[in-house]
Amino acid sequence: MNETILNIYLIIENGYVVEYRANAYEIDGDDEDKTKYLKAKVKEDYSMAYKFNAPSDKYGKFMKYNKFAKLEDRGKHPDLYEEIFNQFNIPDRPLICVTPVVDGNIMTVDWSSYQIINRNINGLEFSDSSEYFGKPF
Repeated sequence: MNETILNIYLIIENGYVVEYRANAYEIDGDDEDKTKYLKAKVKEDYSMAYKFNAPSDKYGKFMKYNKFAKLEDRGKHPDLYEEIFNQFNIPDRPLICVTPVVDGNIMTVDWSSYQIINRNINGLEFSDSSEYFGKPF
């Protein structure tokens, strides 16, 4: 069954989530095949991805990554990515691959062993159990 799936990028600068980027695909297959497809497209998609606003407070201040990660852990991703989901007309529980881009560095993973290559960039720690490395929501 065809399903719209997304590659989403968290653009993090100096510890703050300042922008999102996303690309959508409508493909057929099981969730494992779709996830593999998104993971394979991470680097290629980044330069072509649509840009979206990241959340900010009433003063225009962006959210710190650590706070963002806590909201993700609590299952708040539908709220955090609402603009993206609306733009691509995505259902409530889409299959997505979320990749951080920290100060211009795309976080990379060796998918054969699922080990994060860049563990700590500019003081932001990413762990293997993070929701951010291609794990579908």
